[in-house]
Amino acid sequence: MKYFILLFISLTSFSSGAQNITGIITSNNDVLPFVNIYVKGENKGAVSNNNGKFKITNIKPGTYTIIASFTGYQTQKKTIKISSKDLMINFDLSESELLEEVIITGTLKAVSRLESPVPVEVYSPAFFKKNPTPNIFEALQNVNGVRPQLNCNVCNTGDIHINGLEGPYTLVLIDGMPIVSGLSTVYGLSGIPNSLIEQVEVVKGPASSLYGSEAVGGLINIITKLPENAPIFFSDNFISGWGESNFDLGFKSRVGKKADVLVGANYYKYSNAIDNNNDNFTDVTLQDRISVFQKWNFKRKNNRLFSMAGRFFYEDRWGGEMQWNKTFRGGDEVYGESIYTSRYELIGNYQLPISEKINFQFSYSDHDQNSVYGNIPYLAQQRIGFGQLIWDKSLKKHDLLLGLAARYNYYNDNTTATINPDEITIPSLFIQDEIKLSDKNHVLLGARYDYDNRHGSIFTPRIAYRYKPTEHDIIRLNAGTGFRVVNLFTEEHAALTGSRDVIIKGELNPEQSYNINLNYLKKFYTKGGQIFTFDASAWYTYFTNAIIPDYDTNPNQIIYSNLDGNSITKGLSLNIDAIINSGLKASIGVTFQDVSQEENGVKTRQILTERFTGVWSLSYKHFPTNLTLDYTGNIYGPMRLPTLGNLDPRSEYSPTWSIQNIQLTYATKANLEFYGGVKNVLNWTPNEGNPFIIARSNDPFDKNVQFDTNGDVVATANNPYALTFDPSYVYAPNQGRRLFFGLRYTLN
Repeated sequence: MKYFILLFISLTSFSSGAQNITGIITSNNDVLPFVNIYVKGENKGAVSNNNGKFKITNIKPGTYTIIASFTGYQTQKKTIKISSKDLMINFDLSESELLEEVIITGTLKAVSRLESPVPVEVYSPAFFKKNPTPNIFEALQNVNGVRPQLNCNVCNTGDIHINGLEGPYTLVLIDGMPIVSGLSTVYGLSGIPNSLIEQVEVVKGPASSLYGSEAVGGLINIITKLPENAPIFFSDNFISGWGESNFDLGFKSRVGKKADVLVGANYYKYSNAIDNNNDNFTDVTLQDRISVFQKWNFKRKNNRLFSMAGRFFYEDRWGGEMQWNKTFRGGDEVYGESIYTSRYELIGNYQLPISEKINFQFSYSDHDQNSVYGNIPYLAQQRIGFGQLIWDKSLKKHDLLLGLAARYNYYNDNTTATINPDEITIPSLFIQDEIKLSDKNHVLLGARYDYDNRHGSIFTPRIAYRYKPTEHDIIRLNAGTGFRVVNLFTEEHAALTGSRDVIIKGELNPEQSYNINLNYLKKFYTKGGQIFTFDASAWYTYFTNAIIPDYDTNPNQIIYSNLDGNSITKGLSLNIDAIINSGLKASIGVTFQDVSQEENGVKTRQILTERFTGVWSLSYKHFPTNLTLDYTGNIYGPMRLPTLGNLDPRSEYSPTWSIQNIQLTYATKANLEFYGGVKNVLNWTPNEGNPFIIARSNDPFDKNVQFDTNGDVVATANNPYALTFDPSYVYAPNQGRRLFFGLRYTLN
């Protein structure tokens, strides 16, 4: 009977023309559960069980590629031939270093993330795909300790806060070049096609010893793809229930025998005026934006580097009263804020044709802005030129970097604060030496000298120590100084969009900071195949000469002066990344911070700075159906807000608030991805708990506001709270729940 059953099974299998594939998955002689095994080109696969075993059934005779993949391990492929018998195939996967990404931001050298003495956080395109956004500004909302801050309820412009520090303290780089700064910080983060981004690197804490002014609180380096590594063609397009449309398109091509080019374009359109909070003002700024990007790589002898990239950006955005149109632009009948922005950028990196490794890096940007805020015109131009020579020299136990740089800055506008154009060139010299004391101990010493003819010599040293007791533990201690050269642009939205006057008290001197940062990173594997990474930091930054806008002394003014005292930011942060199995990943981050200033013995909390933040993401992929579910979110603690005096009924502090999103993605065999979901699931907006957000939205030109002889607002029956028009009371997006749907296609 036994032989009869075996014969029957054999004949049945043969007659069906299908066989089974079985096997065991191991790593370092230990079984590996929850590994995804699938047959390339077929809708068949399996997941290894707790004993590492798997079974794929009903495989017809033929030649196939079997792939075993598990995050944290190197993917393995095997080609097999199925005939008339079942086949057994085993895989032994090698661990891949999750933290071995190559980074350049911390030290200006290409090193692995684990080897860098400076802690650098790295975010891949996959991270940003969990919550698709039309620009990199919004995409950073799920990075721990980084918060996109809106500065205006009407025009929705903003900047990036790192560890509680305002946007002017954050330097934004594109491919390592400082072309998004000053005036362009407000708009320069829009229009970078997300599909072109290779990775985003974030350094928290001063980096002025390498990057100069503005890198006081930290920096963000947006690294674009190399043409040879990009897909042949790619597109990523989505629409939302609010009427937003975003289109990313791109391709690469070989030009002759020695050049590769990558071309990308982004187009964003939002023209659906919505007023859900019934204040007769648009809840979200209407925008029409186009950006075109091109990057060239040239092949040279001895693999020397030569690359150039350029981008053109144009945007037309407006917000204001619902009945506004362009015929009212610049008038005082209907209030609107209309901004035309045109800018272009050029970036290059050229390795000199000599035996030593010396690179010349350069960038240039030209930013032109034509804007009106109600009946106040604001016309501004900014040009930034940057060039530096870097000599990278490795010795036996020393890794040297020497640099000579110069930054040219031109700024002009039509305001009375800018009598003559601000034009200056700042030369710089910097040196860095990473010393290998032993395999476990590295020390980095660095210093920078800048000369500004307005302020004289500026010296910024730093020191970093890296201790690596085991392969999966690393401790970093960084200390240094930072500086920010005074470059107070008069595009202060609280002044231009409201009735506050800008007051500059005395000559403004450069801000100086002193920082210490301790970082501990731990990675470990469980016997069940789970992988956990812990990244904890503590920091303390002390500022002298801080320039913090004073909204409190006089509700009708914004007063700028060097702080006669000090400003301190300190805090703790923790990131935990977990890979539960081949389909389930999770991450959570939390930051606790205290940002305050002390002047004349009085300590106050800084405006628009939260006590704590949290971010999280949870992703699950169901391999048999190729469906991926992403749940992302953030939470922010209360922050002090700029109210307009004692009678202002708006809350002085924001509530604790959260934005959460859900997305479902379906990937096909043809490299198509369909995705959709819900943004702001909780439908939270900042008007909750407040009688209004924009002060005096019914009288934006203050025609019915009365003032006394001292210039103070008088409370009247028409104005019981003694307010003037003010849209600066803003701390969160004013866009509620909305559906979105998108399509991605990649041709490799």
